[in-house]
Amino acid sequence: MQNFLQNWGNAAYTSAGFFWMALWAFILGYFLSSLIQILVTEERMQRTMGDARSKSMLLGTFFGFISSSCSFSALATTKSLFQKGASFSAAIAFLLASTNLVIELGIIISIFLGWQFVVGEYVGGMLLIAISWLIIRLINPKKLIKKAREHLGKQQEEDDDADKSWKTKIRSSKSWAKIAKQYVMEWKMVWKDVTIGFTIAGIVAAFVPDSFFRSLFINSGTEVTTYSFWSLLEHVVIGPVAAFMTFIGSMGNIPLAALLFSKGVSFAGVMAFIFSDLVVFPVLRINAKYYGWRMSLFILFLLFSSLIGTALALHYGFDLLGYLPDPKAVSVTETEHFKIDYTFFLNLGFLLLTAGLVYHGLFRRKDVMHHKEMAPKSKVLEQTLKYLAWVSYVWLVGGLVVRFFYCLIFPCFE
Repeated sequence: MQNFLQNWGNAAYTSAGFFWMALWAFILGYFLSSLIQILVTEERMQRTMGDARSKSMLLGTFFGFISSSCSFSALATTKSLFQKGASFSAAIAFLLASTNLVIELGIIISIFLGWQFVVGEYVGGMLLIAISWLIIRLINPKKLIKKAREHLGKQQEEDDDADKSWKTKIRSSKSWAKIAKQYVMEWKMVWKDVTIGFTIAGIVAAFVPDSFFRSLFINSGTEVTTYSFWSLLEHVVIGPVAAFMTFIGSMGNIPLAALLFSKGVSFAGVMAFIFSDLVVFPVLRINAKYYGWRMSLFILFLLFSSLIGTALALHYGFDLLGYLPDPKAVSVTETEHFKIDYTFFLNLGFLLLTAGLVYHGLFRRKDVMHHKEMAPKSKVLEQTLKYLAWVSYVWLVGGLVVRFFYCLIFPCFE
């Protein structure tokens, strides 16, 4: 019993510490994302993405980079762009960039995993897009694309502010109200995923032994310095399976990715785990609703093939350059999370920014209406996630009480 209480306290403290480490980065990332999404409309994006040439691909990638990291938001925007006439290749480039190249994801990765993974994330995101483009050009699924457009039909919605320049918008109180409302929406989209993801990370750190990871990822461990091709291939296949089992988005998965790497999972396996948010069943179901099952399965094949090739290419490329990161350098569970340092002051400053945005958008300018289309979520999945998120809060509060109060009276920690 004492051992369980100790692990419970450690798990809750680790989860809370992880979130405290990343809080300012979440706020900064979602603020920048909200700012750009209001200033740059879908109509402006679509006008430049009408063909599959390299310019459209680059623009689709750029617009994805400045967009939201939420998979459900990215899926809806991708559908909208494709429906309005963007090429299939450019739409896929946007989808991959908006879930792998976004600013907030890079900031979170830098906190938990270090610069090599940040470089891997952005270089890998570009590789994902390039490989996907190559596969599309080789297969040339014209009939699938035509049927997908017919399945969608035409969209007539237009943004009233579409023709206003960003300079005009940024001086408008109405635009700032929309930015604030979009910022709140960003948090509403991810709070369940982040809560569950950080809670699972703490539980894994405290309760799951290293032997479990050695059995799941063959030839893994902090003492392993070289991997055979077949070991790496197993890692990059199991990585997406592990991501599917957690059923949370990439933002919530980053602490888990850090734990996997600290346990000795290969660089390729961890990158595959991070890249996997678009090859899970909820995304497959949404794409089927949008484009039909044949196109949805083709997109799954496209993204999974690109993911495997990218993860392997990154591992061998970093190894060739001598830049493979050392798992012993990632020790997130041994960090003293709560202290007066730059993280404390950054969190304080960005919490004040949040308060200002919430006041302006939800109280001062509550007359301003703003709505962003989201991909259709499963009601069962959403209810399950909400239930698990509230269970996570109970677990975290209970664990912190055990660590800081119960164990003062009945010592659990030596």
